[in-house]
Amino acid sequence: MFSRPYYLFAALTLFVATSVVAAEKQPNVLLIAVDDLRTELGCYGLPYVESPRLDQLAAQGMLFRRHYVQVPTCGASRFALLTGRSPVNTRAMANTAFYSGRNKLSPQQLPGAQTMPELFRRNGYHTVCIGKISHTADGKVFGYDGKGDGRDEMPGAWDELATPYGPWKRGWGVFFGYEGGSHREDGTGRQDLLEFTATRDEDLPDGMLANAAIKKLGELKDRDEPFFLGLGFIKPHLPFVATKQDWDAIAEREVAPPTAPEKLNSEFWSGSGEFYRYDAPYEKSHPLAKEDALTAKRGYLACVRYVDRQIGKVLDEVDRLGLAENTIVVVWGDHGWHLGEYAMWGKHALYERTVRSTLIVRAPGVTKPGSVSDAIVDSIDLYPTLIDLCEPRFTQTANPLDGKSLRPVLTGQVDQVHEVSLSYWGGGTSVRSPTHRLIVKQSKEDGPTVELYDLRETADPTENLAASHPELVASLLAQKEARENSPKP
Repeated sequence: MFSRPYYLFAALTLFVATSVVAAEKQPNVLLIAVDDLRTELGCYGLPYVESPRLDQLAAQGMLFRRHYVQVPTCGASRFALLTGRSPVNTRAMANTAFYSGRNKLSPQQLPGAQTMPELFRRNGYHTVCIGKISHTADGKVFGYDGKGDGRDEMPGAWDELATPYGPWKRGWGVFFGYEGGSHREDGTGRQDLLEFTATRDEDLPDGMLANAAIKKLGELKDRDEPFFLGLGFIKPHLPFVATKQDWDAIAEREVAPPTAPEKLNSEFWSGSGEFYRYDAPYEKSHPLAKEDALTAKRGYLACVRYVDRQIGKVLDEVDRLGLAENTIVVVWGDHGWHLGEYAMWGKHALYERTVRSTLIVRAPGVTKPGSVSDAIVDSIDLYPTLIDLCEPRFTQTANPLDGKSLRPVLTGQVDQVHEVSLSYWGGGTSVRSPTHRLIVKQSKEDGPTVELYDLRETADPTENLAASHPELVASLLAQKEARENSPKP
């Protein structure tokens, strides 16, 4: 028989070992992706916007005022984020980038991780997807019409694809959902731009997703391993659907009208095709009449108010469960969105409103509460940043990462990690410096198209300065070449 001192020693050894494991447990990651969330928030200095929970998160972490996506469309922007790769190397510009084209993800596991959540999973994290993190609304390959084989959009990335469907029955139904289970792709032809009839948050998809995330957090807390939870909210993406209380709070509010509301004389202008296909309670003129533009903008802001509340519920549960001190929270907008500027209502262009989006990071023990950064940062920087913050053992990736870790910015050690940000769309390349944006497109038949805009006074400049500032154009083109050809870490 073992003596009492042996049992005491064994118990003490087990306690110490358990304590060491607990102390060394890697931080959890809560990645919240929000569709079409431009920097139209109170924390970005807009007092007419109701976004108290995102404002609170910004006050607890770092707000990035110059975060740029690599492609101003959902699927390709998310492909860049989740693979950490620039479109200049992948040519991934389509919503189907994850599962079609030359850089589609392999269904077999490769020596290196193909995506960010796969890397965390291979490091022992329990990975869960709720909502739209990759392009499809539930992480499964289905078309808008419901056709497809339902395979994982990101092979090997998730332990759980946990998106609930509710009365909408399938992923894209959730994405385009109206109250009660109808949606844009259900065959009825319904395409209302605005709907604000629901009385409960959970009567709409994002409320359902928030509740699912809250329940899942309780389960994850009880697991021994850390977690990576990807939570993808839908609003303020079209159609503009939120609760009655959200519309009532915004409907009569004085909001800023679109600046520069006339069509821009630019080769890169986009026609807002998705927006104009919806049935609106006004004449769909080009541009919209001032009051009609304000109605549409209020619809967007009502959706921002609604999704802000859902994010707040999830963050409250993180706090209630005692997870906040060991959970990195990232709120990321997959791209910006024009709200009538340049007579555009959408994203598919290379202007400031479309490639600049929301980014907030709260990293316990790293970020100083209430810090604000004017560093030029890219979506592709988040992958190496999370590796740097979580310090996983396995860091091999299927391809070199094209971004840089933002940890030195988060800690205040440096002000910048990039001189310029690069974005791509429609054959064009945008070069964003701290003061200007250059947009260039090469053509064998017509030669290059070059546009240069000064962004120091307004986010919506209308004068192309390329002809009068050739030296600045040449400098930005040189920076573009240097960034695109920079050696990989």
